[in-house]
Amino acid sequence: MPHSLGWYHTPTPAGFVLHLSATPDHLSAARALVGKTLADAGIDEGLAHAVQLVMSELCGNAVRACGDFVPLVAEVAVEPPQGFGGGAERGVRVRLHDPYRQMLPVLGSVRLDDPEAESGRGLPLVDLLAPGWRVAVTPVGKQVRCRIPAEREIGA
Repeated sequence: MPHSLGWYHTPTPAGFVLHLSATPDHLSAARALVGKTLADAGIDEGLAHAVQLVMSELCGNAVRACGDFVPLVAEVAVEPPQGFGGGAERGVRVRLHDPYRQMLPVLGSVRLDDPEAESGRGLPLVDLLAPGWRVAVTPVGKQVRCRIPAEREIGA
């Protein structure tokens, strides 16, 4: 769905695909779209906030690696209900694609609780909220892929 600000999204059965350039307004709109999409899907507020945080960190890393106005493709997909009767908590899958495959994200050694660190907490935070995230090199760049589990699955 085109937007007058230059980004557009396509709804999917489980979420959306969003094409945008990395600007503060677009990143704010992406965060709002994540929140609305997950609320409409019945995802609980805690999981929705975790997904918004992961998407924000991934977008921020893409901007730091590639520069302002980099073209991004963000995907969000809510997993179908699991278990008998479909009542089990669902996780959310997030993917972010950028065009620079030579700049791969690397999990550093900064601790989340390090009071002296001025940066470097983003990927450890992603790692905490989306354990097992990975990067896939694509013909036109790279895609960071992750799954944010339902809260009760984290640390289980």
